[in-house]
Amino acid sequence: MRRRGLLTLGASLATGIAARQALAAGADGGLSRLRETPAGKPIPENLVFLDAEGRETRFDAFRGRGLVVNFWATWCPPCVAEMPALDRAHAALAREGIEILALSSDRGGKAQVEPFYQRTGVKNLAIWLDPRGAAGRAFGVRGLPTTIILDRTGQEVARLEGEADWDRPELLAAIRRLVRGPAPTTTQS
Repeated sequence: MRRRGLLTLGASLATGIAARQALAAGADGGLSRLRETPAGKPIPENLVFLDAEGRETRFDAFRGRGLVVNFWATWCPPCVAEMPALDRAHAALAREGIEILALSSDRGGKAQVEPFYQRTGVKNLAIWLDPRGAAGRAFGVRGLPTTIILDRTGQEVARLEGEADWDRPELLAAIRRLVRGPAPTTTQS
């Protein structure tokens, strides 16, 4: 009898967690909170963030690719909740020339993010860092998580504040539409 009660409690907790996540993202997975900027908006110039080894990187390095820039932290519950979906979305979009840059604002850098990725099974996302929050401030990020979509010319075309189910077909379709145009082709000489 005691074991059955524990199983029931475990199932109830799992159902409650799933329900909370669905509620947080919304019935449409967050799509209704995606705010589009159809004409595009230039991003601030010379924005710098860091790779896992602490080397400076600029958004210009990704010119020609669509970008989904997610500002997050390991201490932020909604950020943690959406990371598996972002990881799956990256796996679905990368071969189309669309990158997801999850910029961690954790001050501990790679030493804090890498164990989090391992513990949570994140395997497709690279480690990107914004430990001082400079890129987030330049983009006008008001809270975490915030996700900004940049088209292939580097223009901000949409943003979503809060958690979302990034691997839902509707959100993947919106990302593909917003980055505009096919992936750049490489030519062989």
